[in-house]
Amino acid sequence: MQPDYWLQASAELAARDRTMATLVEQFAGLSLASRGDPFSTLVRSIVGQQISVKAADSVWARFVDRVGEVRPSVVLACAAEGLAGCGLSGRKIEYLLDLAAHFVDGRLVADGWQGIDDEALIVELCRVRGIGRWTAEMFLIFNQMRPDVFPVDDIGLQKAVGLHYFSGARPTLRQLRDLGERWRPWRSVATWYLWRSLDPIAVEY
Repeated sequence: MQPDYWLQASAELAARDRTMATLVEQFAGLSLASRGDPFSTLVRSIVGQQISVKAADSVWARFVDRVGEVRPSVVLACAAEGLAGCGLSGRKIEYLLDLAAHFVDGRLVADGWQGIDDEALIVELCRVRGIGRWTAEMFLIFNQMRPDVFPVDDIGLQKAVGLHYFSGARPTLRQLRDLGERWRPWRSVATWYLWRSLDPIAVEY
């Protein structure tokens, strides 16, 4: 389902930025979409860390086949022995069990996240082993559909900004942040359009 802010955000970005206007027109009718429930989204992000999309899809399929239902209690009950053989590294198994434990014992409660501001939620998520700032930002964009997240460490964003705004040169973080100021409060939307300019097919995080 298209976020309720999408049309307004796209129109405002197009009105203030010629490059955005081109991208909004190019990808008209497409939009950001949620990637499922919070726990399974975070699990999938950990599974896919530092491996190719194809490899991640293969490991994910084996993981789902092993656990059946991707719920915190089910994953925790599998324990390390039950998750072995899915193609997951020992480190990733530790991360997934730690994440499941956070949900089971109430250290992470997704029902209350809508009332938490972006930075506070990023800090909360980063307390879980295996979740860094980039993973948390992807979660805020693709699961929570927060409108103004700006993942400056994302290589795809850096590449797209360089291509469209700096004659192909990779921008510095300061240049990237300065440019992002013109897109507030819709930096997630601007980022999405820039990602699509590199790859018209949306990637699931």
